Parts: sequence; structure tokens; C-alpha cells
Amino acid sequence: MELFLSGEWIGEPSGLYSAKVLSVRFQEELSELSDFEGFVVISYDLTRRTLSIPVKESGLPPIIALELGEMVRVETTPSGKTQLRPLSISLNERGFKDRIEKIKEYIANGDVYQINLTCRLSFELKGSPKDLFLNFFRRQPVTYAFFLDIGDFFIISGSMELFLKKERSTIESRPIKGTGRTPEEILSSEKERAENLMITDMMRNDLGKISKTGSVKVKELFSVERYRTLCQMHSTVVGETEENLVKILQATFPPASVTGAPKFRAVQIIDQLEPHPRGYYCGTAGILRKNGDFTLSVLIRTAYGGGSRVSYFAGCGIVWDSDPDREWEELLLKTKAFFKGGD
Repeated sequence: MELFLSGEWIGEPSGLYSAKVLSVRFQEELSELSDFEGFVVISYDLTRRTLSIPVKESGLPPIIALELGEMVRVETTPSGKTQLRPLSISLNERGFKDRIEKIKEYIANGDVYQINLTCRLSFELKGSPKDLFLNFFRRQPVTYAFFLDIGDFFIISGSMELFLKKERSTIESRPIKGTGRTPEEILSSEKERAENLMITDMMRNDLGKISKTGSVKVKELFSVERYRTLCQMHSTVVGETEENLVKILQATFPPASVTGAPKFRAVQIIDQLEPHPRGYYCGTAGILRKNGDFTLSVLIRTAYGGGSRVSYFAGCGIVWDSDPDREWEELLLKTKAFFKGGD
């Protein structure tokens, strides 16, 4: 069993750390995380609990809870080469674009304002999952990267998105919406800014459910960060809360940025349009601390699999003025660091 975490998870400015796993639990309910300290992975499958919507299920444990020991900094150089041979795609270009048009019909009818549409790409892996992760991290080091291998299956995440961070009574979220090759490309796009604003408003609403009245504020709006293969726009929402992890997740999960607006109807439509279960993709993962503080990422740029099979996921936020050709290009851009090496 192995767990690697990027340094930012544990307050280090960079690098990669190997965490000793003392125990692992597979759980079904969020309530089982009360008073837990360690690293957790929570599947999108838990949407069926928090929103009472019967989403497609992956068949994997909904919650993985790992008790951790010491952490040691490790080298990020892979020990061997890896190769990914494409096997299948849940939505090809035509299927993806057709679903964009269906989403626009839902928008025209007033059902939703935005939908996050995703695609699953499945591969045969030649080489080790750990080296696949190390290559991924080397190509695009990000704040919330991790690799978990528990034998039967593994999870790789190169996420840069903060879902929720609680320090004492302060709760913070940094939803990402807006993708491009340069900051100027994103900031000049009315579509990207509108998409980001909708998700920011959703997070304000979600945090408002568990925060003190009047404490929820937008701390930062339309900030763009540059990564090696793309740029992303995020905003920051903060509030003050005395609620615990379980109640906070019951009010906010799944993350707004990977669903749409309004969330309940968006999730229903997503389940109709996407032929694949999301599983751990679009769920959340992170560190839970003994004092009740926690840091959780959104599981974007995430893959999981077992043996020689691995599936990587990518998605796009679809709004009324989305151009199907550009959305498909954005989806491909989000896969670049994983299997094209950023070349």
C-alpha cells in the first residue's frame, strides 16, 4: 500500500512526500468520518446520499479513510517508463458535441444555467501506476496531487482545485471555472467569466447553508493561475462556521464546479447524459485533522484503475453560448499533462 502527497497538503511549499499508512477503512456513510484524523477519498457516488439522487455507481468503496504515520520526502523521478494505449472513450467527439446541444435545450427550457459535462478515457497501462503518477506530477506539479495504491485499485490525482478548507471557524472554497492557454485568453472571454461567476454564486449559496449569517463573502474574483500545460481561472469564497465536517459535506457535496447550476437539476441531467459513472472523479479527497480542521480538493485531473487498466476523466462547463468545437478542444487540453507529456 502506498500514498504519495504533494507537499502543500502538509504545509510544505513543494515536493512530494511518502506517507506511511497505518490502517485503511472502507466506509459507506459520511457520518463514519466523525472524529476521524487522516487522509480520505470520497467518491462522487455519495451524491446519492447528499442530494438523494440515484446517480450511476462505480462499484468501488464510496469512502476510503487512511490513518497516517510519518511522512518522508521522496524523489519525483520515475523508475521506469510508462505507456498508455487507448482502449475506449465514453463519449467520442460527435457524442460529446451532441450532448452539448441537448444541454442548450435544457438551458433554453429554463431547467439549468450550466452543466459540467465529462468524458471517460480508458487505457491499457504499460508500466507501473506509481511511475504514471510521477510522470504526471513532473509534467504538471500542482497543489493537491496524490497517488494512492491499495493493491486492488489505485487513484491518481493532479488536482489544483480547493473544494473546502476549514481552519478554526473559517471555511474557504476556491472553485475553478475557466480554462485556456493564456491568462489573456481566459480574461477576455465573457463566456469564461460568466461561467466562473455562476459557480462562485453557487459556492456562496452552499457555504451560506452552514455559515453564520452575513459571514459569506467573495474574497477573490476571476484570478488566473498559470500551469505548465494550461491556465485556470478561480475565485475564492469564505465564511465563518461552527459546523463539523459531516454537516458541511452534507450541505455542499458534490462540489458546485463539477455539477452545474442549479445543482440538484444539473446532477439529474448529468446522470442522463453521461454514459459512465464518475466514481472518484468529481468527488473529493484530503487531510482531516484532529482539531476538526480539514483541507479537501476537488477530484479533477483524476484517474483510477486496477491492474493494467486505467481511466482518466475530463470535463467542461457548458453554458448557453458554449461553442462545441472549442469545448472539445478544452477537453483535450485538460488531458495533455496526463498522457501527452505536455509536448
